[in-house]
Amino acid sequence: MSHRLLFLLTLPSLFATGSGLIAAEPSGLERIPAALEAEIAAHHAAGTVTLVIRDGKILHHAATGLADRERNLPMTTDSVFWIASMTKSISAATILSLVDEGKLALDEPASRWIPQLGKAVLADGTALNRPVTLRDLLSHTSGLAFPPRKATDGAQSLGRYVEELVKAPWSFQPGTDYEYGFGITVAGRCAEIAAGQSFEALVQNRILDPLGMKDTSFHPGERLRARLAKTYKTAEKGAALEPGYNPFVTPDPTVRHMTEPSGGLFSTAADMGAFYQMILDQGVHQGKRILSREAILTMTKPHKAGTQPLNYGLGWQCNLPDKMVVKGFAANSFGHGGAFGTHGWIDPDQHLIAVFMVQNVLVDGGGKARETFHSLLLGQP
Repeated sequence: MSHRLLFLLTLPSLFATGSGLIAAEPSGLERIPAALEAEIAAHHAAGTVTLVIRDGKILHHAATGLADRERNLPMTTDSVFWIASMTKSISAATILSLVDEGKLALDEPASRWIPQLGKAVLADGTALNRPVTLRDLLSHTSGLAFPPRKATDGAQSLGRYVEELVKAPWSFQPGTDYEYGFGITVAGRCAEIAAGQSFEALVQNRILDPLGMKDTSFHPGERLRARLAKTYKTAEKGAALEPGYNPFVTPDPTVRHMTEPSGGLFSTAADMGAFYQMILDQGVHQGKRILSREAILTMTKPHKAGTQPLNYGLGWQCNLPDKMVVKGFAANSFGHGGAFGTHGWIDPDQHLIAVFMVQNVLVDGGGKARETFHSLLLGQP
C-alpha cells in the first residue's frame, strides 16, 4: 500500500485563495504517512487523512490507506468523513454568533425560547432550583439526562426530538455536575426559535459559507457521497477490518437524518482546518469578523460544575494544567473529537492546528493511529 503526501496543488481552493494560509515545505513531518501506513497494516484503520497548520501555513496534508477497502478506492485528502461530536464546536460557534448579535443570551433562562424547560424536574419529582441556561446546555452541566436509544432516532425534526429530550427527568440540579450528552442539541433548537431559521441554515449562513467550507454538510448529496470514507470495525473473528454501521449515512441521499447539532456534520480535513484557523485567529477570516473575541474566549475556556473545573468549555474540550485531554499540547489548548475517531486540536501557544480524520467504530487499537500522528507532530519518541 503506497502513501501520498499532497500539498497546495491538491488542497481545496479555500487554502489557495486569500484565506491567509500559505503552502510551506514540510519540516520534520515526513515520517507521518509511513507511520500511519504501519498502523493501517496493523488493522487500526482502513485509511486516514492528516493536516497540520502552524502560523497559518500548511506544513502537512496527507492521505494514507483506503477510503473503501472493498472497492480498493484510495483515501484522498478531500475524502469526506462523518465528524460526529466535532460538530459541537461548529454548532457552539453558530450559537455564539447569535449571542454576539443579542438574539440569544448565555445566562438567561433557556425557557425563554423553549417554555417546556421551565417545567423540568428531577427523577424524584423535585423542581429545579434555578432555570436552565444556554451556558448550562453548551457545557453539559444542565442536568439533561442522556437519552435512551430509540428506533425513531434521526427520523424526527430537531424540534420534535428536543420536545422528547426535555420531557425526561433531569439527572441533577443545573450547574452542579457534568454529564456529556445532548445539551447542544437543545441549544440548537433555542437558536432556531430565536433566529427564525433552521439550524442547518444558521450553520450554513454563519459559518460554512463565510469560511468557504463547501465540503461540510449535515446532509451530504451525491457530490460529497462520492468521496465518503467508509466506516470500518474489527471483524468478529480475527484482527482484520470489515465494514461497520454508520447511522448517519442513509442509503438514499433524499432520505435525510435529522439535523443534529451535537453530531450530525460531515466534513473534510481542509474544511475543518479553515474553521480552526478562524478560531485561532480570534474570530477573523480573510479580514472579516465571524465571531467576537469574547465569544472565542468564552467557548474555549474550561467551565466549572459547581467549584470543580471541567475539561470542557462551550462545545469545546479543553486541556487543564493538571488534567490533560490531549497530552503533549499546551495546557490552554482545545479542540474536540468524534465518535468514529475524527479529531481536531488547536494549540494557541504553538499557533498550531492538528486535524486527524478516520472512520473507525469498535476497532481494536483504533486510537493508536491518532496517538502516532500526535507523537510525530510533537516530536515525541
